[in-house]
Amino acid sequence: MNKFKVSICFILIVSLMTFLMTSCTTKQGNKKVVLNEVVRSIFYAPQYVALEKGFFEEAGLEITLETAWGADKSMTALVSGNADIGLMGPEASVYVYNEGKEDFAVNFALLTQKAGNFLIGRKPTDSFTWSDVKGTTIIGGRKGGMPEMVLEYILKQNNIIPYEDVNIINNINYTATAGSFISGIGNYTAEFEPTASTLENENKGFVVASLGTSSGNVPYTSYMATKEYISKNEDTILDFTNAIYKGQLWVDSHEPAEIAKVISPFFEGTDLDLITQIVKRYKDQDTWCKTPVFKEESLDLLQTILKSAGELEKEVPYEDLVITEYAEKVIGQ
Repeated sequence: MNKFKVSICFILIVSLMTFLMTSCTTKQGNKKVVLNEVVRSIFYAPQYVALEKGFFEEAGLEITLETAWGADKSMTALVSGNADIGLMGPEASVYVYNEGKEDFAVNFALLTQKAGNFLIGRKPTDSFTWSDVKGTTIIGGRKGGMPEMVLEYILKQNNIIPYEDVNIINNINYTATAGSFISGIGNYTAEFEPTASTLENENKGFVVASLGTSSGNVPYTSYMATKEYISKNEDTILDFTNAIYKGQLWVDSHEPAEIAKVISPFFEGTDLDLITQIVKRYKDQDTWCKTPVFKEESLDLLQTILKSAGELEKEVPYEDLVITEYAEKVIGQ
């Protein structure tokens, strides 16, 4: 090969490398963040709004969304470094902290402030009180799981002793509770969406109470990252929190039908009318936080529920488990 051809080849190679590097810079200019959500749920509507409306891109972030289908799996992904940020119940971070792990998960932004499940009865009623469940059987959740702990907390708050004044079934897989109820088991069942609305729409059960309304402002799901990740990526945490805050504001200022349309791509195969119905139910009970600030009284209530259920031997200091610096910055901008 002569010198001219060599020079041409060299120039072409350099040009190609420059093009590829420029292309990579353009495509990879945003900071990549792996976000692991505990489940896929309309309950997390502000997150999907932030993704669909481009709020993360505006903040300079490229989000890879993964769904763990279980808090244990979501936390494992987080502490192992396979995820940068996790969305799950903050009780998971309480447990990890009490296990003595040095690089534990810290909550930096709150997404939901109410439980997302509902008590389903066999007949519609506008006059339900929790005393109505005395002497009956409720299909509950897994013992030690947050849905079951919230149910038992509500019962105790209404002077109803679980397993004495009311029978609770805990040995049915959560995917089979609705089917068991339909088949005639129990007087009530505690269900998340979309099961609650589906049962109503099919006249196979009726929402008689909201566990979210009855339990108060429980910090049900929050964003968390390890101490090390936060310390090394403060700008990313701030930008992420800002995008979530925009999602919260958008959800707060728009109607259920508008919200449902925006988040529908994340729920392929689910009827838009059903999504709208669920969004309205959640919005009506003030499920979503107006800001991502995780307040101390919310953690206090969470730990009260955990202690009441016998799942917490030692309380975790708020200042160790929660950081509000980034949430306070974005709402103050």
